[in-house]
Order: sequence, then structure tokens, then C-alpha cells
Amino acid sequence: MNAPLRRVAISVLVLFTLLIVNVNVIQVVRSEELRSDGRNTRVLAEEYDRERGSIVVAGTEIANSVPTDDRLTYLRQYANGPVWAPVTGYYSLVYGNVQMERAANEVLSGTDDRLFVRRLADLFTGRDPSGGDVVLTMDPAVQETAMAGLEGVTGAVVALDPATGAVLGMASTPTYDPNQLSSHEPAAIRAYSDQLDSLEIDPRLNRAIDARYSPGSIFKVVVSAAALSSGEYTSDTVIPAPRELVLPGTSTPLENFGGSACDPSGEQSLLDALTVSCNTAFAQLGIDLGEDRVREMAEAFGITGEGFDIPLTVEGSTLGDIENDAQLGVSSIGQQDVQLTPLQAAMIASAVANDGTLMSPYLVDQVRAPDLSVIDQTDPDELGEPFSADVAGQLTEMMTSVVENGSGRRARIPGVTVAGKTGTAENAGPDHNWFIGFAPADDPQIAVAVFVANGGGTGGDVSAPIARDVMQAYLDGQGG
Repeated sequence: MNAPLRRVAISVLVLFTLLIVNVNVIQVVRSEELRSDGRNTRVLAEEYDRERGSIVVAGTEIANSVPTDDRLTYLRQYANGPVWAPVTGYYSLVYGNVQMERAANEVLSGTDDRLFVRRLADLFTGRDPSGGDVVLTMDPAVQETAMAGLEGVTGAVVALDPATGAVLGMASTPTYDPNQLSSHEPAAIRAYSDQLDSLEIDPRLNRAIDARYSPGSIFKVVVSAAALSSGEYTSDTVIPAPRELVLPGTSTPLENFGGSACDPSGEQSLLDALTVSCNTAFAQLGIDLGEDRVREMAEAFGITGEGFDIPLTVEGSTLGDIENDAQLGVSSIGQQDVQLTPLQAAMIASAVANDGTLMSPYLVDQVRAPDLSVIDQTDPDELGEPFSADVAGQLTEMMTSVVENGSGRRARIPGVTVAGKTGTAENAGPDHNWFIGFAPADDPQIAVAVFVANGGGTGGDVSAPIARDVMQAYLDGQGG
């Protein structure tokens, strides 16, 4: 063999070797990664030939698959789709799957290891394979009330059972119809997606967990917890509360809302400072406590910058970098670089409601096989204890005063004592509006966070009434 032929033969051999290696990498090493990729429409097409499991809330299927006469055996349908879209997501032939459709895909598609025996039985009996069901923790009245309260605004509501961490509601607006993204008509699917793309605000984003925002004064609950936990303060401790505070090392004055005085004397108790949401008092309090104490308490609440799964993926909330006391003061009133998801905000209220114990939030109550037998049940899990029951009691007293005597009056529920905290956060546009709270204050059953983006008002005016309605809807359903 002459030299040119030898070089060609070697080149062909190398190419064949690379091809074989590449095939093995794709088929063996990356097989599971590619199979679970929501954009893999080949896998989706195969899955359409089996009955996908249902997503169930309070005994009702909010997502299920029905037989069709077209080339794809089953069609995914969503009952009251826009109300549940933030949680269910969609199951699309064109765009793959998102939210619970993705997080629970192995169960719903029937490929989960816990369904192996069922698949084996299907193989031997000739029975058509099918997926398992996912039963969520959510409460229909809470979800429907939250979505109705957010109608016409951009925002989110999260409601938790403070004793367990179960998610009772997760609303996000604006919303969309997942049925139109889950049809069997690719052209119609793309047309609807283009319509959503053209909107100024993307309704497919779940603002409860996928985005984080400046929390404003609801963060004062965290600073209060740090102060009370230090042993140097009680709810009755008198702290400085000037009309304005010149931030350390600067000539920049920090003012209270509307330039008001929190107290004519220039000082007030910690309870009164939270009740009227005194900016200067909490900025100075944060500075006096120091960054380490404020950050330690924030991290104890879960504000670490790290995301987590419930099983939907939750964006991490953060305190941000703090370079000096001036930034610490501004951070202590929930501004500067402090950024929270609405879920994280609900976790703050939940920890206070649960005597200082923070439970891990979770959305899935049960996983069921196609024969409806339970193959997995979620056990509540303690995430941590940010503070003692005594501190929780003092915070509850302070937050109750906010609703009874302060900025949270519009969260009052007749015959029920409500604890809460309002927040109004400056940003590039009109102010964001927040409310966090729980009820009943003496026997907490539900903890909530309400966020309205660029609401332009105050948390007490805009968000507190939504929180009231959500808590009322849940308590009514519990007979409370």
C-alpha cells in the first residue's frame, strides 16, 4: 500500500473510531440526560402513545389525558387551566414540558423506578402501559381566591400550612391557557406561543418561585427576629426612631414613608416600630446588630442565595453583598440588594406561625400507581429552627399589632386574630407591594405571602386585602 492510500485508510479508521465513540456517548453516557430533556420531542411522541398519569388536587384531576382518534393516542387536558397553570405547567408536543409536568414527568409518564413492577406486569399481560398520578397538597379555594385577587395585576401569592410546609396555594399572574400549548396541532401551538411572546409580561413565568424581588418592609420581621434572638432586645425595648437617619459614612438621609416621624420623641419600642414600619428605626437597628447577626438570621430563614426543589425548582433568595454600614442600614429595611421570592416570603411568616420552626415547603402529597395504590407519601420535614418559641411569641404579638393598629388593617378578618407585616419596596418603576402573615394568630392554620409588582400603592392597601381573602377562604373551608 502506497503512502497516500495508507493516510486515507488511517483517516477513515480514525473517523469510524470517533463515530463509534460518539454513538456510545450519546446512547450510553448521555442517554438519560437526553431522554429527560423537555425539548426532546421524540420521547414526547413516544409518551403520547401511553396514557399519562393525572395531576390531582382534592380528588379532582386538574391535568389528565384522554383518548383521541388522531395519530397521537392521547391528548393532555387541563381543567380550569389558567388557574392551575403556574403549578401544572404544560405538556407540549412542540415545547416539551415545564413545572409539575416536568418535575413529576417520570411518574406521570410511567418510567419511574417505583412503577417497575407495574410495567413488568403490563409486559406480561399485554395491558396498555400507563403513568402514575401525582396528588398535590393544594387547596382549590385558596388557589381560586388567590388567582381572583391577582386578576388584572402582575404578582404572586403563596400559602403554606405552617405546621407541615405543605403548599396550599401558588398563584401567579398574568396567566395563560396550557391547553393551547398542549394540543396536537403544532401550527396552533406555535401561534399561541408567539402570541404569548408578544406580550410585555410573559405569563409562563411562575412569579411565586421563578423570580425574586425587593421585599421592602416585610424584611423587618427578619431583623426583628435577629434582635429578639440576640437576648439584648425584647418587643418592649425602646430604640432610636428619628425622623431621618443620615447613613454612616455618607451625607445621604434615609427617611420614613412619606417623610413622617415615627414618634414625636424620636424613639419608640420595637413593637411600635414594627407596627408603624419605621424605616429609620430598623435601619439603625440593623446597623447596631451588625451584618453577621442579620445575615445569620436571614440564612436561618433560608435566604442563602441557593435554590431548592419542592419539587418545582425555586430561585434562591439573597441578602446580597453588604460592603458597609450604610448598605447594612438600607438592607435592613428590605432594600439595597435584598431579593426574595414570594415563596421565601411565605416561609418567613410560616416560621413565626410555627413557634420558630421552619418546615420544608412541598407540593406533592402522594404518588399513586395506575391502580390508585399509594407508592409514596411525603412526610413533613423540618428545615431548621431560626429562633425560639419565645421569640416567635414576641414576633406574633408584634405582627398582630401591625394588623390591629398599624399598616396591615385591611388584612383583618372578623372574629379571627391575624398577624402580618406589610411591605412597600422601591424599584425602577412604581413601588412593589407586599404582605406576609398568618391566621389565626393564636392557632395558625395558614401562612401567606402576597406580592404585587409595581402596584404603586402600599402593601397595606394593595396586598393585605388579597391576603385577607385567601386566609378567609381557607379558614372557611376548615370550618374556622
